[in-house]
Amino acid sequence: MPTVQANGIDINYEVHGAGEPMVLIPYLAADQACYAFQVGEYEKHYTCYCVDLRGAGLSSKPEGVYSTELFAEDVAAFMDAVGIDQAHVFGVSLGASAGTWLAARHPERVKTLQLHSAWDKTDPFLEVIVRGWQVTAQGLGSVAEMIILGIFPFCFTPEMYAARPDYVEALAAFVRGRPMPPVDAFMRQSGAVLAHDATQALASIQAPTLITYGRHDIVTSTRFAKPLSEGIADSEVHVFENCAHAAIYEDVDGFNEVTLAWLRERSG
Repeated sequence: MPTVQANGIDINYEVHGAGEPMVLIPYLAADQACYAFQVGEYEKHYTCYCVDLRGAGLSSKPEGVYSTELFAEDVAAFMDAVGIDQAHVFGVSLGASAGTWLAARHPERVKTLQLHSAWDKTDPFLEVIVRGWQVTAQGLGSVAEMIILGIFPFCFTPEMYAARPDYVEALAAFVRGRPMPPVDAFMRQSGAVLAHDATQALASIQAPTLITYGRHDIVTSTRFAKPLSEGIADSEVHVFENCAHAAIYEDVDGFNEVTLAWLRERSG
């Protein structure tokens, strides 16, 4: 897996496919492989650049305060380093927050923007959830086990746990098999989630934007749809009816169909 120096850190990434460039930004604590179920389809039409954010995967995990703005600047510097002038930008959850800032601060670099399970500003309810994850990670001493025991129940519906236990276990095995950040790096990344506030930046986003949610998501629920869609001029909202926070896993085919169709209408 190649690594480049960008914004003072090493950024690990992978490239798949051919076509217009697409940059995929991971969610909290995840590495670039988190979008494997999407890249398998997207790479048929786009050159997919999948990055590890600061503090996760095989990218650098320096000390200091992390922010969603900093993640955006890391991605912009990554694009410079690998020679991408403009890209379709895709992110889920924390990745969506970084993508929001990237599109606001560098509008000329973002051709289209996809914000999945996104929010404009961390509210008290989201703060309580994230602080619970922090306490769990510290108590277990393991980010992987915290994800499986603490984050998974927000990502998947009870119906998925009941109907597809083998699939849930396979996803847990996947998490355990990936390079997980140490707890201190997770605390810095999750601190960026707690501090996120892009409300004043939304009006600067010029790219056509797709905003999606899972109907049963309570972490970043549809309560955030109105401020995002009203703040971003050229945006539309889609809701995946039978999903929670992670439609990318709970409804792989439906998610890929909707997002790829939207993207291809705006490509070329």
